[in-house]
Amino acid sequence: MWLTVENNLVNSTDNKKVSFHTLGCRLNFSETGTISQGFVDRGYEIVEFGEQADVTFINTCTVTDAADSTCRNLIRKAYKASPDGKIVVAGCYAQMDAPKIAKMTGVDLVLGTSEKYKVFDYLNEEETDAIHIDKSVDFYGAATSSVDGHTRSFLKIQDGCNYVCSFCIIPFARGRSKAVTIESAITEAKKLLSQGFKEIVLTGVNIGEYESTSGEKLSDLVKELLALDGLERLRLASVEPNTITDELLEVMKSSPKFLDHFHIPLQSGDDTILTNMRRKYSVDDYKRIINKIITAFPNAGIGADIICGFPGETDENFQNTFNLVKELPITHFHVFPYSKRKNTMAGKMDDHIQHPVKKQRVKTLIMLGDAKLNMFTEDQVGSNSEVLFERENKEGYWEGYTTNFVRVFVKSSQNLKNQIINVQLTEFKDNKLYGELIN
Repeated sequence: MWLTVENNLVNSTDNKKVSFHTLGCRLNFSETGTISQGFVDRGYEIVEFGEQADVTFINTCTVTDAADSTCRNLIRKAYKASPDGKIVVAGCYAQMDAPKIAKMTGVDLVLGTSEKYKVFDYLNEEETDAIHIDKSVDFYGAATSSVDGHTRSFLKIQDGCNYVCSFCIIPFARGRSKAVTIESAITEAKKLLSQGFKEIVLTGVNIGEYESTSGEKLSDLVKELLALDGLERLRLASVEPNTITDELLEVMKSSPKFLDHFHIPLQSGDDTILTNMRRKYSVDDYKRIINKIITAFPNAGIGADIICGFPGETDENFQNTFNLVKELPITHFHVFPYSKRKNTMAGKMDDHIQHPVKKQRVKTLIMLGDAKLNMFTEDQVGSNSEVLFERENKEGYWEGYTTNFVRVFVKSSQNLKNQIINVQLTEFKDNKLYGELIN
């Protein structure tokens, strides 16, 4: 069900202030958007994280040890900024390690992956237990809100995951796959468009499981969204390679509203490691789907998640990954060192890789990724692209993204925020792509 905001759950706020910090995936950002709208509806003013606030809401991630550590540092920063305010820690890390978080100085409330939506109920209680974790969760839809200041809206259509990848803790944090109906998703999308959003990004933990979970086709949902008046751009967030069908690609290709930007997780370019990760595709399968995408969208930007240093990964295994991502038209690398997570199968494996080796492999892939993105970006010079502008930077340039997700910088005296404008891409300088507005 979609979260319904009621205006009578919290007492009069008297101009209270709230700040937010969101870690992790776009799914988390969509959820924070719904919750932040709830605070605004109750009279709160949103201030920057790190400023003094009556409530600080931290929406957490637990994909890696680094994410957990970052969360703890944010809690300390929040307490330093607002020692008399309430600190609410919610989300995946809260779900998995609530007692540890609850012991930290300044933490008033720890909410799991479903309880985060009930934050207003808990804040309204004068006395309540600090920890609220529920293993049996309903589906709560969510979407970026106009109060976030975003120009792209993340619309949550799915949550949880039925896969059991050996390295991944997310199924433990978010439970089994759940999905919203097409009807509900369309209703929420219309609300977003009425708020002025021009671009929607469909998000979830594993949106490729949408059909098996909801009983309705993802391609049908995409088709109905593309038909909406007012929607100018549509994208999917991360999609597992084994879930992209020819039918879905045909629907995407059929409309100029669907952008030529994709995020297809790889994790490893070696079949032995993919098997040990319990991934549902081979290297050849991955090559095949990337080639299909490029055939349908020749100028597509393609992102990929890559894990370095999975247990047992040899130099040869890593070299296979390096060679694959060098060969394929992948433009946006998201590289992570393997992080041992409690209760996962990989965490119990032998042959864990030493940190310096993982660090060097990550560095090697990041350098390759930077070089490939620079080449891809420079290749755009001389062409035109529709750009959705987001903000004006300190140097007076407006920043936005092309359809294939390349950042562009344009000088203009106009207010370009949330405007989609045709731009001539004129120069690649100091690793930045510059352009000029086409009148």
